[in-house]
Amino acid sequence: MLITGPSGSGKSALALNLMALGAALVADDQTELYLNSDQLLARSPGALRGLIEARGVGILTAIALAQAEVVLVADLAQTEPDRLPPRRQVTLLGRPVDLVLGRGNNHLTASVLCYLRGARQA
Repeated sequence: MLITGPSGSGKSALALNLMALGAALVADDQTELYLNSDQLLARSPGALRGLIEARGVGILTAIALAQAEVVLVADLAQTEPDRLPPRRQVTLLGRPVDLVLGRGNNHLTASVLCYLRGARQA
């Protein structure tokens, strides 16, 4: 999953919450995207691998995956206006990726985790 949004929007906080529930870190602050066959993959620049910022705590170290497929984007800059939103997508490197709008969504962590473990119905 790729998390986007302006500074202070909660990107690292969402990542830390997901990590506390069993997700793995790939990158924080800077993420490199690339294509491998038909997969859109993400990785961390070497110097930042395994590091994540916890606002008010500092820079933390974490076990990080070398790469992961990007199957979902969470945009923390935009608020979802619909209770049951249409399926949204964003195009990254020519590949469509599902998109959720997450600003102000207090159940985003649980929703995203459920989405990633299962799938979204229609």
